[in-house]
Amino acid sequence: MSTRAEVAVIGGTGFYSFLRDPEDVPVATPYGEPSAPVSVGEVAGRRVAFLPRHGRGHEYPPHAINYRANLWALRSLGVRQVLAPCAVGGLRPEVAPGDLVVPDQLVDRTSGRARTFVEHGAVHLPFADPYCPRLGEVLAAADGVHEGGTMVVVDGPRFSTRAESQDYAARGWTLVNMTGAPEAALARELRMCLATIALVTDMDAGAEQEQGVRQQDVFALFAQNTERLKGLLAGVVEQLPDPDGCSCHSWADGIDLTYEIPGESPCECC
Repeated sequence: MSTRAEVAVIGGTGFYSFLRDPEDVPVATPYGEPSAPVSVGEVAGRRVAFLPRHGRGHEYPPHAINYRANLWALRSLGVRQVLAPCAVGGLRPEVAPGDLVVPDQLVDRTSGRARTFVEHGAVHLPFADPYCPRLGEVLAAADGVHEGGTMVVVDGPRFSTRAESQDYAARGWTLVNMTGAPEAALARELRMCLATIALVTDMDAGAEQEQGVRQQDVFALFAQNTERLKGLLAGVVEQLPDPDGCSCHSWADGIDLTYEIPGESPCECC
């Protein structure tokens, strides 16, 4: 069985497996070990890689995930398109627990994370639209999926205070999450397409009166929707467009990158 893959799914909280009869592929990266060995198998006739973001036993909290190793490992296997499901809290009344949302904007409120492959030189990533619009369009076309919205990413592992979530909502942000950054930017730096589909597991602390967020409730709702999400993603994999020509890849044309992209010609500095 080939260990190459063209598409990847990164599983979030409670989403620790995806493929039938996969082959585990340990990958060493210049940035350390990824969250788990990458599993490679077939979905709808396409070679797909799967990586549980938090590890197979949820070993890694959001701020301790090795995002650079995860994305580099996937790219080294040939992946060019990444579907990144995640759990989120809802901030505004247009979403509710159980909803699936494809956000089109991102606000990064994290700190202290290794957020780039650029360690020297002049490489400035265009990131006005953080998610691949072509992948997002396919995800949003699935039944019952909401399209658009802004996801703010916080460090965690604690949930927001009531005042914090009210502030996020007042700014017009739709969802709050702990893992969406720097994942999306790192994928773009490696010239991969990435889009996320967010499962709303709760309304955040300030979104409803007399309500807070509890881990037990978040995990339970995600578990109730895991098979639904897996079925949706399997259908999406079958419909993904050819990545050739997408700006997620072509943004670096004519730029001397100062870091290595596995599978592409190494930069002169390497």
